[in-house]
Amino acid sequence: MLREAVRLVEHHQVARMRRGPNGGLLVCEPDAAPATHAIIIYLEYLGTTIRDLLDARLLLEPLAASLAAEQIDEAGIERLRAVLRAKGPRDEFHAALAEQSKNPVLQLFIDILIRLTVRYAEHSRLDSASDALAAIDRRHREHAGIVAAVTAGDSAQAKTLSERHVESVTSWLQDHQPPRRARKRSGLHREAPQGKLAEVLANAIRDDIATSGRRIGEVFGTEVGLLERYRVSRSVLREAVRLLEYHAVAKMRRGPGGGLVVAEPQAQASIDTIALYLQYRKPRGEDLRLVRDAIEIDNVAKVVKRHDAPEVRAFLDTHRLIIEEASDDPRAAGMAEFLFHTGLAELAGNAVLDLFLRIIVEVFRRHWASTEQPIPSHSDIADVQRAHLRIIEAIADGDDSLARYRTRRHLDAAASWWL
Repeated sequence: MLREAVRLVEHHQVARMRRGPNGGLLVCEPDAAPATHAIIIYLEYLGTTIRDLLDARLLLEPLAASLAAEQIDEAGIERLRAVLRAKGPRDEFHAALAEQSKNPVLQLFIDILIRLTVRYAEHSRLDSASDALAAIDRRHREHAGIVAAVTAGDSAQAKTLSERHVESVTSWLQDHQPPRRARKRSGLHREAPQGKLAEVLANAIRDDIATSGRRIGEVFGTEVGLLERYRVSRSVLREAVRLLEYHAVAKMRRGPGGGLVVAEPQAQASIDTIALYLQYRKPRGEDLRLVRDAIEIDNVAKVVKRHDAPEVRAFLDTHRLIIEEASDDPRAAGMAEFLFHTGLAELAGNAVLDLFLRIIVEVFRRHWASTEQPIPSHSDIADVQRAHLRIIEAIADGDDSLARYRTRRHLDAAASWWL
């Protein structure tokens, strides 16, 4: 049990076991790469569309650009200009810009979004070499415009130019997508952590499963076959399999007809890992609330557009009933609050933003559990129930501006519940 626990701690890269004299479990600086990779595979399994991905970018990247304009300093200006001069990988610019927001939550989420975009763009259809050069030149001009606005401290202009840039990327990717039958998922072998061989192997198997077309429940390979295919020792393979089982990507079935069976990926392990990483980064309450509010209000706006859809009406009716039958139990009220907000996220229909919101909720939950927060009073519970009911009424009426206003007021008022 201890060895298994140590393996998972090392997988999360929060500690490592050192052998020999003066050895033991050493605390490390956590690395988000393992969980980021798993989240990307999970989102691909869900069938995340390029539209979902770019909608998420359109929400979060302009927010980061606006914050960067407010937070920028001499070192940040030089960093952004150095990236422009280098004309390196396009994703490096977005990572550098997000870094200047000084918001670790935005930095992490934008990193995931850019990695996903790169995976889609790798198989984009180019009409000619001149077409590719024109696209690169256009991206560089757009990046330069954003940097100029950020450097000038013009947050409104930085936000506007970032929005236009994401819209430009969206248009280009949609125009250059290959036929569905011609697309293949690309591996992330270059992104494999430079650590233990089992980590690298787990990433390789994870990508190979994704590209193999195997369905859930099918055998990807026997233990003997996998040893021959990847040319590793039995102990390394078994450790890699344990990591795959932890992330619910695959599981080893023993006996006749056994082998590594494709499983249905689950988000929780990656959510836990990302939440742990964010705890290490120590985001401020304002950092978390800023991203949460942006996602929540965007979710409400999307649901309002579908307010006459049967599933939306059913959700609203169900939550009206929950409010009518609600008790004063803080635990029950907390669960109702969670289900209301995550339910809206599901109805909004963006798997990427839904997952990001669940990560933020988990970080808040961990903070709540580790501190002596006052239990919500009966008055607090009643206020939340009334706020939910008023949001429900605005959504049911299709009143977008009122629904956004009431959601924002509710999130501000319920801040003590969250952090």
